[in-house]
Amino acid sequence: MRLAIALLLAASMPAAAAEKAAPIQRRIDAILDRPALQSAFWGVEVRSIRTGRILYARNAGKNFKPASTLKVVTTAAALDAFGPDARFRTTVETAGRLDTLGRIVGDVYLVGGGDPNLSGRFHQGRAIASFEELAAQMETAGVRRIEGRILGHEGLFAGDRRGEDWSWGDLVWCYGAEVSALALNDNCVDLTVAPGEREGDAVVIGASPSSSYYRIVSTATTAPRGGPGQLRVERDLGGNLIRLSGTHAIGQKAWQGSVALEDPARFAATVFREVLAAKGIVVTGEAETLQAPLPGTRRILATLESAPVSELISTINKTSQNLHTEMLLRLLGARRDGVGTQESGRAAIEDFLHRIGVRPEAWQLQDASGLSRSDLVSPHEMVTLLVAMDGHPHAAAFRASLPIAGVDGTLDSRMKGTAAQGRVQAKTGTIRNVNALAGYATAPGGERLAFYAVINHHTAEGSDAVAALDALATLLAGP
Repeated sequence: MRLAIALLLAASMPAAAAEKAAPIQRRIDAILDRPALQSAFWGVEVRSIRTGRILYARNAGKNFKPASTLKVVTTAAALDAFGPDARFRTTVETAGRLDTLGRIVGDVYLVGGGDPNLSGRFHQGRAIASFEELAAQMETAGVRRIEGRILGHEGLFAGDRRGEDWSWGDLVWCYGAEVSALALNDNCVDLTVAPGEREGDAVVIGASPSSSYYRIVSTATTAPRGGPGQLRVERDLGGNLIRLSGTHAIGQKAWQGSVALEDPARFAATVFREVLAAKGIVVTGEAETLQAPLPGTRRILATLESAPVSELISTINKTSQNLHTEMLLRLLGARRDGVGTQESGRAAIEDFLHRIGVRPEAWQLQDASGLSRSDLVSPHEMVTLLVAMDGHPHAAAFRASLPIAGVDGTLDSRMKGTAAQGRVQAKTGTIRNVNALAGYATAPGGERLAFYAVINHHTAEGSDAVAALDALATLLAGP
């Protein structure tokens, strides 16, 4: 296939141009054929955005596991559907009456509208800042006591909370968190573990947001300076008991990690109830989860709007945020069919892909984030998507969402000091035995290129695959 494309290009170009193109093809081949990666499968396509000419292809029509490069598909579809300025609302509502004494007799609903950033991400790291704002609005409205429950309503989404073929090992950690229309702090608790003052002391544990919703049990102790750090963090599926064991050495940097929690809407409702209590608003009932339709007549007590879609997709693509991508999938489904399921979301994405000239029937999309090991996409259709989005009315917002080589996001430390720095914008992808890169490069003469490069089934070190991808991107951007 590579030879056929090379001959076709050589026949269609002037002799001088063909002579210039051939070395580029050979140099790309040399990158892909590195000895450490020879047992793996490569899929690559490089295309001129201006002319549509394919400059290089290898297995471009074959399907590959995309890992997190699948996020460019979901974020492109969301940007097309909602536009860059759309926002999603979280509300506090009740069907009960607010009397002159500030009492609500009845349940209060914390209604999730799909905002993925009810967290400290835009609030200087304060995880409960959004809920404090909602509580302040309720206090201003005169609410002093709630004689009922706090119900975390997640009815906007339905169906499975996780994607097909997510690994058991993924589900404990924040990158495999359950999906809900009501998501506090990415549905996770952020932990820090530091050594104690002396050998044998218990380790020092920090947790955010602090809540009675989960429990931490630790037998972990402090090891002597220079000793091995053998910390172990576990959470059984189906529960919210987090167990720490092992050791953390004196002088060792604090360990940081985020553990996913079960039943995200109940987690959010519990923390909101605790925030209300801290504000002096008494709640007599418990915190629970609700998916059933809300009562017909309700009063809105407080409202919070999300950041605009342009910022939401930037967070997703630059940091490779799985949960947020899965929430976008269900928001797309809710917009299309009135209910946010994986199936309705996939149907919305397929509609979008057909409209821009991509053939989704040649792919297999199981989730939105690329965490599924059953996702399959082809380089040719991915590049078709990238070219289409470059000419989209919201092209600027889409490009701005991608990591910039050597500058920010998941590419902040990659390709620094090379020709690619600042000239390559691309989404990364990594799962076991898979690495990928999807985006744009600006060649030395100013020509803009769309490219997709993915390697599957490699058994080398991940750094070897990443180095090859970076070399390819640098070649496209350099002399």
